[in-house]
Formats: sequence, structure tokens, C-alpha cells
Amino acid sequence: MIRSFSKKSKIALDTQAISTFVAEGAVVDGSLKAPGVARLDGHITGDVSIAEGLILGDKGIINGNVTTKDMVVHGRINGDINVHSLEIKSTGQINGEIKTGSLLVETGAVYNGTLSMYQENK
Repeated sequence: MIRSFSKKSKIALDTQAISTFVAEGAVVDGSLKAPGVARLDGHITGDVSIAEGLILGDKGIINGNVTTKDMVVHGRINGDINVHSLEIKSTGQINGEIKTGSLLVETGAVYNGTLSMYQENK
């Protein structure tokens, strides 16, 4: 079952070109900033700021705060998230505060923290 808290039903990050990729097994200690859309399958310890969108793969782990436009979470985040739209997939785990305009959560996803939603400007 999918729970959606917005009229926007699905983030279309999978159709956009990936400009930054951190592979499984890679470890980044420190902040990560990137333009465009990024896919993270490695382990990041530090804040992450991606201009357009972020896909966190099943094996991806972020220990830090995340700021981006659109985000799909298959992996684990320990930190606060500030995004326009967020999808938490069934394998996703988030521990921290979420600020978003829209949220979609699949059954099986884990979220511990506070949620603040705002109305997106149209």
C-alpha cells in the first residue's frame, strides 16, 4: 500500500540524467554538493546538498542532513531532510526531521522523527 500526502503521486527522477554517482562501497567523509540529479549507493558521513534531485539506493546510507528538490529513498538516512517532494520506498529508513511539500510512503518504510509539511506554490 502506498500513502500519498499530496496530489503529486510519483517523483520522476528515474527519467532524468544522473550527473553525480557515488557507487556502492564508496565512503565519503565530509559534505557533498552537486548540481543536477545524483544517485548515492555508498556511505556518506556529512551533509548532502543536491540541486535538482537525489536517489538514495538500497545500500546507500547518509549520516547527515539532506537538502534537495526531489528525493527518492530506498536506503537509510540519519539526519534532517529539507525537500520539495519526498518518496520513501518500502526499503527506506529515515531517522530525523522532514520538511517537505509532498510525501509518498510505501508500506514497509520506516520513519522516526517529526514531519513538517508546507503547501507548494503553484
